[in-house]
Amino acid sequence: MVTSMRLLGIDWGTSNRRAYLVGPGGACLDRRSDDQGMLAARPDFGPSLAALLADMGTGADVPVVASGMIGSAQGWKETPYLDASVPLEDLPQHLVPVQDAASGRSCLLVPGYREQDGEGRVDVIRGEEMQLLGAVAMGRRDGWFVLPGTHSKWVRLEEGVIRHVSTFMTGEFFATLGKQGTLAPLMDGPDIDAAFDAGVAEAGHRALLTNALFGVRARVVTGAMPAAHTRSFVSGLLIGAELLAALDLTSDARGEVVSIAAPRLHGYYARAGGQLGIALAPLDPDAVYVAALGLFLDRMPFP
Repeated sequence: MVTSMRLLGIDWGTSNRRAYLVGPGGACLDRRSDDQGMLAARPDFGPSLAALLADMGTGADVPVVASGMIGSAQGWKETPYLDASVPLEDLPQHLVPVQDAASGRSCLLVPGYREQDGEGRVDVIRGEEMQLLGAVAMGRRDGWFVLPGTHSKWVRLEEGVIRHVSTFMTGEFFATLGKQGTLAPLMDGPDIDAAFDAGVAEAGHRALLTNALFGVRARVVTGAMPAAHTRSFVSGLLIGAELLAALDLTSDARGEVVSIAAPRLHGYYARAGGQLGIALAPLDPDAVYVAALGLFLDRMPFP
């Protein structure tokens, strides 16, 4: 076990980047957050990493581990998905090195996971595996987890091994509806709890989501709902539809589903869950990421 090393972990997503410097015992010594995600840094990933390290005063002796879309086909180097049968705690043995010739610095990329069920359906995670590993490190080895976001993930763990993954494009769909289409001009209203709750309720009344979404426009143009309610109503409708689908997934759940999300996003899911009968227990995404890095610090084969 390494007791004197430090480790820099980077959650390098599509749009944003978060970095955490951990030391002995998994203590977080420093952190940064910026908008230099994969799209902004591409193709100069090496110089972008060098700038981050310089800003944090991190020397060349500190190993760097990066997870997320930085390891996708559009990122620095594509890292193959691990089979879901590989325990999360074995991730430190499956890192993929990438070298930046200009800076002379190397970075170790964390692979995602691929899960295929008995009927041939395939799903993947890339980036969320670190948060799940952190949850395992914090003692949450079994049960259902939801990781809301652009692509919301529902994952079942058994003894720290992924047994099921289901992804919902809830966040991406919400963002797209706000940018284009017939609902877009109506999607700039404030957060209104009553409208959100009404959207969650509507998710349970309509058999098809596309039908329910057209019904949103119909409500507004006929005066049945104020236009200012549209954004919150659609948010509740989409999250409600996701949670209703998850009710079938989590029918074997004992107790709460663990939610790994920022407080504001967790609040939306917990509010909708309370309406639909799904109790969500929050875990802080920064805390679980740091916990995962603490486990990496103990298990990586440092020289």
